[in-house]
Amino acid sequence: MLLYLLGILIMVVGLAVSIGLHEIGHLLPAKLFGVKVTQYMIGFGKTLWSRRRGETEYGVKMIPLGGYVAMTGMYPPQKPGEKPRASTTGFLNTVVQEGSTVRTREAPTDLVAELERIGDPPPDDADVPRRGLAGMVDDARSASAETIAEGEDHRTFYRLPMWKKIVVMLGGPFMNLVLAFVFFGIVLVGFGIPQYTTTVAAVNQCLIPATSEATECSSGDPVAPAAAAGLEPGDRVLAVDGAELSGWDEFRRIISESPGKALTLTVLRDGEQRTTTLTPASNERLVTDDRGRVVEGPDGEPLTETVGMVGLSPAQEMVQQPITAVPGFVGENVAAVAGIVIRLPERMVGVWNAAFGGEERDPNGPVGVVGVGRLAGEIASMDEAPVSARAQTMFGLLGSLNVALFVFNLVPLMPLDGGHIAGALYEGAKRGWARIRRKPDPGPVDTAKMVPVTFAVVIVLGAMSLLLAYADIVKPLTLSG
Repeated sequence: MLLYLLGILIMVVGLAVSIGLHEIGHLLPAKLFGVKVTQYMIGFGKTLWSRRRGETEYGVKMIPLGGYVAMTGMYPPQKPGEKPRASTTGFLNTVVQEGSTVRTREAPTDLVAELERIGDPPPDDADVPRRGLAGMVDDARSASAETIAEGEDHRTFYRLPMWKKIVVMLGGPFMNLVLAFVFFGIVLVGFGIPQYTTTVAAVNQCLIPATSEATECSSGDPVAPAAAAGLEPGDRVLAVDGAELSGWDEFRRIISESPGKALTLTVLRDGEQRTTTLTPASNERLVTDDRGRVVEGPDGEPLTETVGMVGLSPAQEMVQQPITAVPGFVGENVAAVAGIVIRLPERMVGVWNAAFGGEERDPNGPVGVVGVGRLAGEIASMDEAPVSARAQTMFGLLGSLNVALFVFNLVPLMPLDGGHIAGALYEGAKRGWARIRRKPDPGPVDTAKMVPVTFAVVIVLGAMSLLLAYADIVKPLTLSG
């Protein structure tokens, strides 16, 4: 139990560090470009500790599952000459999604209180606010924490040129991508990954046809070529016909391409090299493409091919990878997570059916924060696994978590970073088109008009987070499947 709790603690700390560096990715370029940053917070809820350094308050809150950076002037003023307000990179109050928390004001700490405040009647000397969607936009404009001081209008976010806005908003996901490279680099270069080698793990004594239901050899079954060649578990095949092997894939290809052909193997056994002759048997199998799908001929019938087989199984070893293998590995993970995000509505239907029905969870589907914590606890409490294997798996889990943060935050919907990037790109295109047409500069895009859509996105994401949390409790994913 202690190891289980330790695993959860490690994951919570890793998540908090990932979130903290994500927000630093926003903080540093914002300060570099002169934007006034009033708050940098890790977590949400009650403030546990904070300290002001210059004009920025740095702090830690109770629940380390989110964070935010409060920048002045995220929304442009509604009317020319109106003073902008302080705001953050998100919407309304604390909203947890994939470990990133976004807010638009620093004062409220309770969403219900904020909604009640929005419903308060205006003061006597104020204009009567509009209701409905337009009223929501108006409320968002006025939901700023502090008024920009005189002479600091030039330090607002909305006045930044398009490319600087993109740099600020892209800084957070970029930090998660860097962390993914670091964690996966530790896994691949430091620990290595399991790979099949040319070391023999097991040797079959006979060849049983694939169409047979037998599980043991009988007197009529032909002797397996590997057994006939005298190969034993633990042997390492070094070369074939004098050509040194680069790995198991090359050896398997040679065997497959050599049915009925005698091959001279150089084998290492007990520190000594010896040679033997191996003649692969012919085996008929279906032709498949790169995706594993059966290839059909012009007549619609499945195509078959004759390949060699020898009746042995390779051993797996931890093989350290060169650092050049890390980018490709990260890229594969990014593509896999992007595929999940693109099909997220469909995947969430599967999560619902698993949580409230009899279906099993998809092991390749989305996992919530609760599920990640449970997996971390399961990894740490695997007594039968060596510490190095558990550490490797934990680093891999942290790498996958940061890939998820990177991909999800780039979804072009506010309040996610991708939504702000999309707004900046639209603003740049709009201003560029005006210059081409020699029209007056239309000014910054009024992103406050997206508040109703943002509110809907927040509700949907919140509902999905709750569903994932429930499914992770009643139908959790485990390492054993």
